[in-house]
Amino acid sequence: MTFESPAASLEEALLTACDREPIHRPDAIQPHGILLVADQALIIRGGAGAIEDVLQPTWLGQSLASVLGLDQPLDPDTLATTLGSITVRTRTDREWTASCLTSGACFLIELEPVAPERMSARAVLAQIDECATQFERCADIQPICHLAAENFRRLTGFDRVMVYRFAEDGSGEVLAEARDDAMPSLINHHFPSTDIPHQARALYLRNRIRTIPDVDYIPAPLRPENDGLSGLDMSDAALRSVSPIHIQYLKNMGVGASASVSIVIDGMLWGLIACHHRTPHFMDEGTRNACSMLAGVLSRQLRGKEELLTYQERLRIRNAVEALDTRIDLSLSSLKMIENVADDLRLVFPTDGFAIVSEEEVLCQRECPSPADLRKLVKWIATHNESGIFATHALSSVYPPADDFPDRTAGVLAINLPFPKPIMLLWLRAEIVEVLKWAGHPHKNISTDPNEMLRPRQSFATWRETVRGLAPRWDSEQVQGARRLRRHLIAHNQNQQLRELNNSLNASLRERDSLIQQKDFLIREVNHRVQNSLQLVASFLKLQARASNNEETALSLAEAQRRIAAIGLVHRRLYRDDHLGTIDLSRYLDELCDELCSSIGPEWRRKLSLSMMPVMISADRAINIGLIVTELVINISKYAYGGQSGPIDINMKQVQNRLTLSVSDSGVAMADAERNGFGTRMMRAIVGSLSGTLNYAPLYPGLRATLMIPVETGTDPLRH
Repeated sequence: MTFESPAASLEEALLTACDREPIHRPDAIQPHGILLVADQALIIRGGAGAIEDVLQPTWLGQSLASVLGLDQPLDPDTLATTLGSITVRTRTDREWTASCLTSGACFLIELEPVAPERMSARAVLAQIDECATQFERCADIQPICHLAAENFRRLTGFDRVMVYRFAEDGSGEVLAEARDDAMPSLINHHFPSTDIPHQARALYLRNRIRTIPDVDYIPAPLRPENDGLSGLDMSDAALRSVSPIHIQYLKNMGVGASASVSIVIDGMLWGLIACHHRTPHFMDEGTRNACSMLAGVLSRQLRGKEELLTYQERLRIRNAVEALDTRIDLSLSSLKMIENVADDLRLVFPTDGFAIVSEEEVLCQRECPSPADLRKLVKWIATHNESGIFATHALSSVYPPADDFPDRTAGVLAINLPFPKPIMLLWLRAEIVEVLKWAGHPHKNISTDPNEMLRPRQSFATWRETVRGLAPRWDSEQVQGARRLRRHLIAHNQNQQLRELNNSLNASLRERDSLIQQKDFLIREVNHRVQNSLQLVASFLKLQARASNNEETALSLAEAQRRIAAIGLVHRRLYRDDHLGTIDLSRYLDELCDELCSSIGPEWRRKLSLSMMPVMISADRAINIGLIVTELVINISKYAYGGQSGPIDINMKQVQNRLTLSVSDSGVAMADAERNGFGTRMMRAIVGSLSGTLNYAPLYPGLRATLMIPVETGTDPLRH
């Protein structure tokens, strides 16, 4: 790969030097506006600009409202909204707009003059709506950028408007422009990453519109000098003074005024709308707001087009892989299985050549290096890559021997298949010799001395750079597609091995089937006997309750019978389903409530309302929850409605790993939390063992009991 440029360390040195400049704390503003700094009591503690000429001679220490000439006092909580809805009439009888932002404990109030002629809000919205319609009709990114340049120029009135896109390495390219013939064209020109340092990019994300109405301005410093305002963070201020380095950069370009509008997609700086004017050119707040709205429309359209292209490529790769799956023959050996679908594999990704390299042979299609060169390349990739996927569009930069065959291979996408006999698939792309146009020599006269004063480039005349040894990039969807393809091929190989292994294991499995059947029979027999024992105990309790002459004893025995029934129901559910050790709590509680209603009276079933999401839970925890629900329902039947039936609502849901279960009635509120009977003590003990909480809340009428516990299971309830 050949570049007519110096080492990258020069760029890094300049970036490091640029990032030392405190551009967000300039202690000055551009003089076309006024800055007032107020404390939390809205008393002015400092300012910058022609405050005395525009507002009033005495302003320091005065209230913000009095300096702005407002009749009503201002509220710090609504300051930004209030100032954004008014215009300030100054001593010159010219209207100024006001805006407010915060910096630490200070309020920064910015005042800017209203342009003599400005578009109405209706006209601005109509133009933006028209732009959005035009953007939607574009089939690709390039025509959108051309339309954006024309519309931003019409909106702002600048001599030249460019749509500038950032590359992965931080450099940028002018994709589109609209200009006056007197301004030189920069279309398709590249700019180095050093032109916009890292901290400047961060400010472009934070403060998305920056204007410099006159590059020859004299900064207006913050006043008073010794009042603790030095180093005030002005990152969000529209009037913030600009770096002298950037001002000289613009002058070297022959620019008298500039503006930049950030294009942000998914929180990332995609590019800029760069505006230049030969002479001073003011853009008021209304126009900036219109530009911000139009930039938002543009960003959404660009994201939509990029997502569409990404989706189309993803769909193409997925369809190619699915078509490949149908041609895989698992009856063949691993190598023969791959070679049998070589034509289909080559077409998965756009390529100039394709190769299958194994220990046994090298299979090549179309333009490929020699088999010996391919084996050396495969050996190098295998020792320098552990992820199974290797992709580069500049092979010679990491593998120097590739300089010998750039016309056949400058870019490689490789998939390493860890079969018993390893196989590597290689998609190969030839170099594309490209001539890049730079706006001036990007690296000329760059000093690596960190103590030397920063100087911007002085020339922006077109400088051409011949780039060799590069192939078209493998985009992220292609690399991800390669990962999916690798998983598919490994899965097919594993299926092939499993098929052979299954054949050898079938005999032993059949031999063990009879033993497993015997074991299952014995387990079910034991479970059946346990279930019979539980039913027998419940029946004895029921009979004893009927035979008892003591009403309190009978009630206690009946409640004990219901508790045994709740445990028995879990046991039946556990060994009736396929999930040993876990049950669906919603189904269990549904059946439990059916049995409870049968025991306390069938009229209760008609008034029972259940709303429960499926939750798989361990059997022992289900038993405990069932006992709590049993106690709560029994308490409602005994106390809430004076012995009559009434509504009962049971709701259950799971949020992440916490289960919430509520039991509510509409009767007489019971102080269950204050009761101290056996059932209440039992519930408290059970809730403690579940590491949960049980709370009561009056409903007027009625009472709601809410149980909250951790689920404590690794089973996904939605998969069963």
